[in-house]
Amino acid sequence: MEIRLRGHHLLCLLGFRGMGYSAAFSANMTRVYNELRESPETTIALVQGPDDLCTCFPADGQYHCENRSVAKHDEEVIRRLGLETGTRVPWSTVLERVRAAIAPEDINVLCVTCQWRSYGVCEAGVRTIRQGEGLPPLP
Repeated sequence: MEIRLRGHHLLCLLGFRGMGYSAAFSANMTRVYNELRESPETTIALVQGPDDLCTCFPADGQYHCENRSVAKHDEEVIRRLGLETGTRVPWSTVLERVRAAIAPEDINVLCVTCQWRSYGVCEAGVRTIRQGEGLPPLP
């Protein structure tokens, strides 16, 4: 199986705890999260623009998946991880790169405009990965 992900979603998945833009979005994110949690060798295709998570963004929401600011955010995360758009890597490699390149406090800079940042779950997710663990079970 291959999962198409954009740069910033690599970090969003670390902090995912079941919250989302809609029930369908959360269900899709849960499916992807559990696949990566249970099979860390799942191939991630790093894409530019909307990915497999964006496909379930609610039609009545303010669609931001093609905004230039989001694309710049993707580029920054991918650069920080030493990866490139268009490459394919196992999820375990993403986790290794996070351990080496991202500190929990980096979320406050990398994700400064994110509405989910105030929950603190992404910092906690990075901390968990840096401690050598994988994705925790969802609550």
